[in-house]
Amino acid sequence: MKKYAFLLWGNYDPERHCAEFIHGDCLTRICTVRSFEQAEQTVLSLWKEGFGAVELCGAFGQDRALRLSELTQGQVAIGYVTHDPSQDHLFQAFFGD
Repeated sequence: MKKYAFLLWGNYDPERHCAEFIHGDCLTRICTVRSFEQAEQTVLSLWKEGFGAVELCGAFGQDRALRLSELTQGQVAIGYVTHDPSQDHLFQAFFGD
């Protein structure tokens, strides 16, 4: 079975705010984290469970995505969401700092 996960970073309760779907031979899990340290532990756990790909929400960015890839010794495909820079002001207005 192929296993894929998506990580959301924000003000979530990881125990409650999660979901899992199975379709055919693919398992998709949505995980939430409250910190980068929690993301590291989650990615390590996913790797040990046999997940082959993890997509990260835009809060992670390229540098943190690379750090998580290194954490899995390059054995898990780590991607991250991005957007067109022309929309930076919209994201800033929505998410703020």
